[in-house]
Amino acid sequence: MAVYTDINEIDLKAFLAEYETGELLSFKGIAEGVENSNFLLHTSEGALILTLYEKRVEKDDLPFFLGLMHHLSAGGLNCPLPLPRKDGALLGELSGRPAALISFLEGMWLRKPEANHCRAVGAALAQMHVAGEGFEIARPNALSVAGWQELWQKSEDRADEVLEGLRPEISEELAYLVAHWPKDLPAGVIHADLFPDNVFFLGDELSGLIDFYFACNDFLAYDLAICLNAWCFEKDGSYNITKGRAMIEGYLSVRALSETEIAAMPLLCRGSALRFFLTRLYDWLTTPAGALVVKKDPLEYLKKLRFHQAVDSATDYGWPQ
Repeated sequence: MAVYTDINEIDLKAFLAEYETGELLSFKGIAEGVENSNFLLHTSEGALILTLYEKRVEKDDLPFFLGLMHHLSAGGLNCPLPLPRKDGALLGELSGRPAALISFLEGMWLRKPEANHCRAVGAALAQMHVAGEGFEIARPNALSVAGWQELWQKSEDRADEVLEGLRPEISEELAYLVAHWPKDLPAGVIHADLFPDNVFFLGDELSGLIDFYFACNDFLAYDLAICLNAWCFEKDGSYNITKGRAMIEGYLSVRALSETEIAAMPLLCRGSALRFFLTRLYDWLTTPAGALVVKKDPLEYLKKLRFHQAVDSATDYGWPQ
């Protein structure tokens, strides 16, 4: 459920009066996503997305997120755009929350992506990395190594409630990644959360990327590792090398990777798997019973992590030799 803060028609119309949006015809909550409250608006000027930023999103980060979408769009990436108010600001307030109006992006996300879709995602990810060059605002990745350590400290004592033996296994893996994490790979703006529900397609054509609220500055190859984890494993936990090869080929068709980046890919995939394991584990242990949030199984990413631990080189992901 992605409506944490409710709104009413009177307040919404007052909010919209600060924009050039035409007349409000209807609105409804969007029951997807986990971070913010989202609504689909229909106005006499067309469809829009209204986002209310909840407490997990730092207000000071919003200029980065909103400015990034404009920068990426100017660089040729198809993504939603925040609409300016009549005073030029991109951010307003509604129901006690910072709020923004975002352009509506046509398309839908795929429940069963195939190799051709993975190839398109790889190309779009590389296009985003290229388009992000020159963006002047920086935002460190709060969910990199230091963030993993903090999450683990909050979850470690109860980890064996999820699976016996989990505590020593994850402690050992975290210590390994802290000791071996790269320090000098090419970096820039990354999406950091490009899962299938954040990529829209019209038929088999990729129509755009959405949800940049985890975007930050980090290693560009780490973003590709996140996508390999998110798109190229099957429900039984097996890695689909055909999808992986297609995603890598799509990425390389836009941006080349250095030998150092390629060599680091198994480590980056391990780190990516641990990152999503830890956030899922924390939510699994701390989300109250009855909350209107679907908890995601952390053990899905434990299986992926174990796969990456056995990988010898990037060729195991489908890298061209």
